[in-house]
Amino acid sequence: MLERDSKERLNLIKYSLENIYSQADAALAYDAVVTLIKEYQGKVESKPYVMSEKDVILITYGDQIFHEGETALATLHRFLKEYVQDCINSVHILPFYPYSSDDGFSIVDYKAVCPLKGSWKNIKALNQDHRLMFDGVINHMSQLSHWFEKFLANDPEYYDFFTELDPSLDLSAVVRPRTTPLLTEFIDDEGSIRHVWTTFSADQVDLNYANYKVLLKVLDVLLSYIERGASLIRLDAIAFIWKEIGTNCVHLPQTHELIQMMREVIHAVAPEIIIITETNVPHDENISYFGNGSDEAHMVYNFALPPLLAFSILSGDTTKLTAWAKTLKLPSDMVCFFNFTASHDGIGVRAVSNILDKDELNFLVNSCKAHGGLVSYRSVGGEEKSPYELNCSYIDILTSPDEDDTLRLKRMILSQAVVLAMPGVPGIYFHSLVGSRNYHEAVRKTRRNRAINREKLNFDNIKEELSEEGSLRNNLFKRYKQLISIRIHEPCFDPFAKFEFLALGKEIFAIKHYGKESNEFLIALHNFQKTEVEVDLSPYKEGVLMDIISHRQILEGKFIMQPYEILWLKPLKEGEKKND
Repeated sequence: MLERDSKERLNLIKYSLENIYSQADAALAYDAVVTLIKEYQGKVESKPYVMSEKDVILITYGDQIFHEGETALATLHRFLKEYVQDCINSVHILPFYPYSSDDGFSIVDYKAVCPLKGSWKNIKALNQDHRLMFDGVINHMSQLSHWFEKFLANDPEYYDFFTELDPSLDLSAVVRPRTTPLLTEFIDDEGSIRHVWTTFSADQVDLNYANYKVLLKVLDVLLSYIERGASLIRLDAIAFIWKEIGTNCVHLPQTHELIQMMREVIHAVAPEIIIITETNVPHDENISYFGNGSDEAHMVYNFALPPLLAFSILSGDTTKLTAWAKTLKLPSDMVCFFNFTASHDGIGVRAVSNILDKDELNFLVNSCKAHGGLVSYRSVGGEEKSPYELNCSYIDILTSPDEDDTLRLKRMILSQAVVLAMPGVPGIYFHSLVGSRNYHEAVRKTRRNRAINREKLNFDNIKEELSEEGSLRNNLFKRYKQLISIRIHEPCFDPFAKFEFLALGKEIFAIKHYGKESNEFLIALHNFQKTEVEVDLSPYKEGVLMDIISHRQILEGKFIMQPYEILWLKPLKEGEKKND
């Protein structure tokens, strides 16, 4: 008898396998999956958990901070303890496994910790203080991995483990996130040329899920992450995992079926685990990974938010942002958005391809360049190239180099306040938290655009800079931490609570959150203008409202907001003193 499992769950797993594979392969895969579930049920202690307003996720590399004589993961843990343990409960440690390129996303060994970063002991220590998100980089792995070496050695166990094709096939319909060749030549141990599918780079070889044995290996990896302490699993580039010649090879039905099956297997072992999908694609395609609200991702990256937010702040106009936000609908009260502005990658613009027009997108691209940023492209229809992402620190994309730090601070805090106020769970990139600027030196050294936002920081230096009163880092960090601390104590920010977006004019971005109590609500107002703006809240206001950030009271329906001001307004509680 399978503990913590149900007949219904097993039937769903079986159904998914039969939809993907032949009858014979599905039967073999099902038996192996059941065995795998039993094995990990004996290893994993499942603990119920429901996300709430207290969930805030820091996105960071395992070697984000370094200190001589200490492993990078230990240094990171020390920083978290000293600076954010009281307000950030979860940490997404970007791939910390041995790797060969792409700062960790070309994995050599799924089940090991990169010795340059630390050990599983360090991961366990971090897990004592924080919920952890692990990366499931399962679309591809390194050409230097044991799996691929065995594939090239023609080991029968690894036969057909990677996607291999005849280069004469017409692959023009395949959606490309890069400008690099789709197929890469490799020479196997017998001297034969093998043309292997490489979606992202020649070093990242795509796994072949048409072979059910690949799926079994990957499921074992994902379950091992739960055993090692993962509370959340991020499925990286998951939209590309199934290939079907003659299609665009993205978002295929088998991809969704695989995610549904992975979720059921994971929940058979630990039903509290959160699945988050990373699909940097147009918004409507991105949210398809919610499935029906109970069968695929619990969270999806809100990829349209970073570029839309930057565009709106730079233009001082929230019209497009508000119109898009009003379309945000969730298929159930069991899923939510993962909101962010920056990550280890650039600011993806594919998500707004159907939201911003050509002139608006060009304005954003040109602003990025003018502010010291770079632009990465993808191939579209052969030779044509289209912007894929903007490579720029988020604080720098919002202001030009000749603008002062006062404006830089106001715009950055405004952007991060929106993320904290958006319905869902906020994700905060380490460099956004500490106000890092564009790191051009790394771009020159590596010749990779994404290095501009991946600077590794000396612990002693960042500690000194954060403590320097009046500095940009100091001011930003203190203000940011204040907002986080307020958010995690406000029940109206529950990620599953009801919400609506209010149209209060192009200058203001407004969100109304409804609390669990029948008369409880919060209205988050954000002024995107560099001038004062009169706000008319009369249709939505009853009685006196108080800003939970500054404790300013709003007595009238119409009032003035200062440039880039943030107000998180709640009704004045009974017993609280009304200002005259």
